[in-house]
Amino acid sequence: MKFVDEARIRVEAGKGGNGCLSFRREKYIEFGGPDGGDGGHGGGILLVADTHLNTLVDFRYKRLFKAKNGQPGSGRNKIGASAEDLLLGVPLGTQVVDVETGEVIGDITSAEKPLLVAKGGRGGLGNARFKSSVNRAPRKTTLGSQGEVRELRLELKLLADVGLLGLPNAGKSTLIRALSAAKSKVGSYPFTTLIPHLGVVKVGHSSSFVLADIPGLIEGAADGAGLGTRFLKHLSRTDLLWHLVDVAPWDRSPLEKQVLSISKELAVFSETLAERPRWLVLNKIDLMSAEELAELKSALQESCAWDGPIFEISAATGEGVIHLANQAMNYLSDRRSQMASDAGFADLEKANREKMDMEIRERLSLLREAHKAKAKPSHVCQSVDEKDNDEENVSVIYQK
Repeated sequence: MKFVDEARIRVEAGKGGNGCLSFRREKYIEFGGPDGGDGGHGGGILLVADTHLNTLVDFRYKRLFKAKNGQPGSGRNKIGASAEDLLLGVPLGTQVVDVETGEVIGDITSAEKPLLVAKGGRGGLGNARFKSSVNRAPRKTTLGSQGEVRELRLELKLLADVGLLGLPNAGKSTLIRALSAAKSKVGSYPFTTLIPHLGVVKVGHSSSFVLADIPGLIEGAADGAGLGTRFLKHLSRTDLLWHLVDVAPWDRSPLEKQVLSISKELAVFSETLAERPRWLVLNKIDLMSAEELAELKSALQESCAWDGPIFEISAATGEGVIHLANQAMNYLSDRRSQMASDAGFADLEKANREKMDMEIRERLSLLREAHKAKAKPSHVCQSVDEKDNDEENVSVIYQK
């Protein structure tokens, strides 16, 4: 299994061309003036959204990207040709981080706005630039400047409106299949879903939202167990979380344990993420009577102190599913309207997202350092199982 939602690359912008030292030499003109042209600018490197891409897998096989250098200037005041910028296509939702400084350079959230990640060097000046009334024959030129060189980490996060989370076998894949055309794998055993899936949920004729099916989380996911950190970070860009709970779990675990364990993992991973709007969705209600469900719901509210919305559905039979989708669409529409009309709310939302991104980056950085500390020396051979479990060998492929 190869999942690629994170890649590290090196980008090297082009060097500017050197300025030219030249003097005009023509018949009957013994002392021509300086005519050295400027050098051309080096090519920059830009990241641009490619809607046909949904994975960073290509960057696992090619990690070095160089733009071309600008051409040097020449005589007769000819300016060297500037190099074209190098455009690298990345999936929508890619966040770019400078590895050395930890600075977030930007997010690729629109196909219309390329992101400059390495600026090309400026062309040098030819000697014609230095001609003056007191220096009629300057021999001074300047060299082209070096282009920027950066180590970048590309992090792909799903661009979805609603994120599905829950323990393995809670019915997330069945629900996304019932609501959209996404063909997530469905099985009667835990960990059926091993990769995230996106589905477009149509509500009415002109309304829709994107639903993300995140693979089942387990206890310790925030510390990397079950590759939890690979999946938890994809919830950071959703506006609403559906916490799916199996009312008839295969291991007969208490419902409050299902709710509290996921809530705990969210809080450990990012406190801001844990505070995102979250709805509790009780699934597989077709396996219980109405009286049993009412008692279970009351006990759940009391034991977990849950005061948020609770929905009752059966993803297998479709009961309550349309109502859940309609309520989510209404919530998202109201939220978008408020974002557009209330500047204070929009600023607060932006600040919360920036805080959440910072918490997630810090958490992932700590886990990376812990992973390096536990890594074996290079001269020690790893077994096949150890290599397969190495997080660095794991990549993420998305399917729509």
